[in-house]
Amino acid sequence: MELDILLLKVINVEQRQAEGWMLTEEGSEVVEKGSHEFLVFKAVPPEGLPQADIKKLGPHANVGFSKAMSAGWLQVNKNSEGGPRVMRKAENVEDDVQVALIKIRDQQLIIKSFYVTKGSEFSTSPTKLEADLTADMLTRFTEMPTNNFVESSFWNFDSLFQPQQHPARDAHDTFFMADPKYAKLEEMPESYIEKVKNMHESGGHGSQGYHYEWKIEEAKKNILRTHTTAVSARMLYKLAQQEKFTPAKYFSIDRVFRNETLDATHLAEFHQIEGVVADYNLTLGDLIGVLYEFFKKLGITKLRFKPAFNPYTEPSMEVFSYHEGLKKWVEIGNSGVFRPEMLIPMGLPKDVSVIAWGLSLERPTMIKYKISNIRDLIGHKVDLEMVHRNPICLLEKA
Repeated sequence: MELDILLLKVINVEQRQAEGWMLTEEGSEVVEKGSHEFLVFKAVPPEGLPQADIKKLGPHANVGFSKAMSAGWLQVNKNSEGGPRVMRKAENVEDDVQVALIKIRDQQLIIKSFYVTKGSEFSTSPTKLEADLTADMLTRFTEMPTNNFVESSFWNFDSLFQPQQHPARDAHDTFFMADPKYAKLEEMPESYIEKVKNMHESGGHGSQGYHYEWKIEEAKKNILRTHTTAVSARMLYKLAQQEKFTPAKYFSIDRVFRNETLDATHLAEFHQIEGVVADYNLTLGDLIGVLYEFFKKLGITKLRFKPAFNPYTEPSMEVFSYHEGLKKWVEIGNSGVFRPEMLIPMGLPKDVSVIAWGLSLERPTMIKYKISNIRDLIGHKVDLEMVHRNPICLLEKA
């Protein structure tokens, strides 16, 4: 509760230090009678004491016994008749003022004093904050099911109008599954697969296609999904099967996998923030506006958009933000307007536009908290104390 009050800026707390000692009740007792270990040592007679009786010496006897053992003052004879027996190992021990003061300092028995003032968000009637990110908070976006890490090449690549000879489909960029090696595309409508095949081979609706022989065997290969856009494709296909088109907004936050060289800003396993909006008359300006608003609510305002090429979006944009720690602009996402070659085979109306984005979760977090190495944020080397040191990332008010 104390941490929540500080993070929400309800109060300001300043620890003030002054020269001098102020003991707690326990600290005063230690100074007056001796340390816990000293008292236990003095209570053990020359002939020893059954170990079971140690805890009868007082409320701090177990702590004192442990420390007396560590100091080499006592020892336990486990072969003693009647059970383990605590014996004196040292004839005499010292517990002078210096030792007592060191114990007071190291055992943190000093009362800490704080100067508390009203914070910028102080209120006598605190507002209950939302504990979870809900769909309503995301302006009526529907969360997509992303629980399948293994995906077919068809949904990950082919349905997105990505040619089968594309470099991204190479083993140097993608993790291919050994078992099960192939997906069961027979469960999908043959008509949709055929439309995707024809679009790749010869195009249509103003597109020339790629002019190559599309192979179902290549589309069946199972992989660790390289992006959650594969899930977006599934959702858009499902949307297209409705009797009447209804505008829709989808989002997801989940893990993806790339066969990449690891460095300060790249991992083979990371999280993608996926977003899709399907409606009439959407433009690139709508997409830029959504991205600006999204990052503004995270407190990230330094954005740049760079024209890019994606097989499945046109126009396409890479999204960059400035990293103060690295002193450079870092790519934090990709975006664009889905191509007709992807949407028309699904059955979506020709006058429907779909804007979409795939953003990194880790890199904006690095920028937000000034982390220079992504491996300090995710993986087995993460310092969990970072969670306590950094404030909660709250969404800004609209």
